[in-house]
Amino acid sequence: MEAETRTSAWHFTSDIDEFLAHAQDFLHSRPDLHTVHLTVTEQLRRRGPRAYGGRPPFLGRLVRADGTVGATLLHTPPYALSATRLTADEAEALVTALLDLGHPVTGFVSERATAEAFAAAWQRGTGVSGRLSGRERLYRLAELTEPSPLPEGRARVAGETDRELLIRWYDAFVADAGLPEGRGGEDWADFRLSYGGVTLWETPDGTPVSMAGVTPTVAGQARIAPVYTPPELRGRGYAGAVTARVSRAALAAGVGELLLFTDLANPTSNALYQRIGYRQVADWAEYAFTEQAR
Repeated sequence: MEAETRTSAWHFTSDIDEFLAHAQDFLHSRPDLHTVHLTVTEQLRRRGPRAYGGRPPFLGRLVRADGTVGATLLHTPPYALSATRLTADEAEALVTALLDLGHPVTGFVSERATAEAFAAAWQRGTGVSGRLSGRERLYRLAELTEPSPLPEGRARVAGETDRELLIRWYDAFVADAGLPEGRGGEDWADFRLSYGGVTLWETPDGTPVSMAGVTPTVAGQARIAPVYTPPELRGRGYAGAVTARVSRAALAAGVGELLLFTDLANPTSNALYQRIGYRQVADWAEYAFTEQAR
């Protein structure tokens, strides 16, 4: 599937191997800005469509006149369509390509300027205006500073005996964050347990009180996600402690760039991550399109 402009062409596929054969070098060129596409495609490469609910992904790459890849997109419904950085003209061309294909778009997420350009182009092309549904900030770890004092207890990597807890907490995290119910907690927990991808903070009596996950390392980067503490246990320093410890472990394992997203509507989490050494990279925005295109 292809959509051409005078100077570039969008190529679309559902084949993850074909996509990565062409787009991998581009994705590796900016591991920080491309973190979402790197981690999602890595899960698709490892596990196939079942990684995101069993539906084939929709993947795209923008090939410029000189043959280089200039941008990528991915769509794993029910999550919003996601694209790397685009110019206003490239966002316009993407909208045209999607409409020509009849590909449904109910949401779009990217760096703020790209998301704004896409929303404006979508409205021009369809008459449907986008609603700003979320604002996030991407952070990169600069120099780790553990909270002081730390709460009582210790960090440990979650194991198989924690599976039911991880399922409950992941489902609660999705509900709290208002995320689409795309991946079930069971599937998420099983994948994270397969590589030690969740760390728990537990009290001295061994009771887990908070968790922080970390994605697989791809192109030297990994992302802390999700961080969750049950509501009744918040405000005691558990999230900061477990995030610092999972960050330290990731650095020790050789991760070159450690990243995380925060909801800009939550000043508490933004302040917390900055205190332990995370610094702003870029702002993201998500738009929802709730009407059908004309």
